[in-house]
Amino acid sequence: MTAQVHTSAPVAASAERTSSRALASLLLAAGVSALVVLADQMLDSWAERHEIAAWLVLWGIAVLAIVLLRGVTRVLARKAMTALDQWSAGMAQRRADERLLSMAQADPRMMADLQAALTRSGTSPAQNVEDLGQRRVARILRDRLYYI
Repeated sequence: MTAQVHTSAPVAASAERTSSRALASLLLAAGVSALVVLADQMLDSWAERHEIAAWLVLWGIAVLAIVLLRGVTRVLARKAMTALDQWSAGMAQRRADERLLSMAQADPRMMADLQAALTRSGTSPAQNVEDLGQRRVARILRDRLYYI
């Protein structure tokens, strides 16, 4: 049982790095292509007389763009992946809260159990389902439990 827990952590970290690297590669390719196209348009009239020199200049611009944009695209990819992870955790939290509220509204026993648990914890009982939901959201945020 513990072997599964230890082996799944590196797999998740590896998948996170892979998706971040893939996004960084796509951003780098887009940036380099945009700079090469822009340079090609600027060198178009000059390139008719100096084909080899224009070809060398374009390759130099491509290599320079790769060197300069590599770090920037990695940072942007990491930030984008972090933002997407936070967004999906927020969506999961909202879905879990909606499920709990719908279950509590449909089942008076569940509502009574939740009220009793809140009373035992030293919190006054909720007056309605919305109050209960707000308390649950606060607890979930405090404990960072984004799933059910």
